[in-house]
Amino acid sequence: MIEINNPDVLIERVPVPKSHRLSLLKDVYVERGTVEDWNLLHELHYKVGDNGIGPRFWRCVLDGQTIGVGVMTVPKILLSGRNKVFPHLKPNTGGMDTRMINRTRANWLNRNSCVNSRLVLDTMFRGAGIAYRMQNIMMRMTGCEMVEFQSSMSKFNPFAAKAGIKFVAPMRAAKYEKGVEFFRRWFESNPADTVGVVREIEAMRPAIAAACVAEMRKFYYASSALEKTGNAAAKGVERSETMPVVDLVKSLQQLVLASPLYGVYKNPDVSPVKGQSVLPDQVPILAFDNQPTDAPLNLSES
Repeated sequence: MIEINNPDVLIERVPVPKSHRLSLLKDVYVERGTVEDWNLLHELHYKVGDNGIGPRFWRCVLDGQTIGVGVMTVPKILLSGRNKVFPHLKPNTGGMDTRMINRTRANWLNRNSCVNSRLVLDTMFRGAGIAYRMQNIMMRMTGCEMVEFQSSMSKFNPFAAKAGIKFVAPMRAAKYEKGVEFFRRWFESNPADTVGVVREIEAMRPAIAAACVAEMRKFYYASSALEKTGNAAAKGVERSETMPVVDLVKSLQQLVLASPLYGVYKNPDVSPVKGQSVLPDQVPILAFDNQPTDAPLNLSES
């Protein structure tokens, strides 16, 4: 089928049989990984920053080679998307919360849920249907009843929806208006253009560049709840003051421009024991195709 045909460009779409899939998939499997696997591929991920609290790693392997890595972390106690999906977990409903209620809520979240924090695939293996299969299988392998997910990328790439995650409508970042105003005050580049913003800073006279970066650090720390809560709170000021300029720009962009979708996956392979899986240590990635995403994993056909 010819989509476009003119003197400048020819775009032809070649039909592909629905049954077609990469032959290498039969040799790919998912298993528990380590931080070394993450260090191997993390630079290919679009987000900057650490992995959150209590990271657990899964890896996708082909012939002994790590080709993909996923990270699960401890859930956040406060999350606006969760409040929409699970209104009974919303804090201080009716102003009746007590210390006991808050602790009970936190304990329930820690016992029954985790967060799909990161997923990155080697660029050589993208576009073959590995990411969503891996994501579904590693969520099952957590043994958790509920796996939460936040991702800006999911607005453009539906791999998480294919993995079985259900999303709520996206919400604009709370600091969007003030953040865009801040970028416009200092830069001509589009606020989303990391390279352009960094080049403008490098082209400034030293005194102006120093003032600009100082204002960026001040705005970032004042606006970032991440640097004032949890384990990061003790070093939030130090991190903000010592963050490399490129990382500072990326962190500001995430703070201002990101509008991550909140989604949740209800695990059909939940384990009765926290932190343990009812599934084998290694799961073929094609086991994903044996059942719907909301049905228990069927390994007999893999």
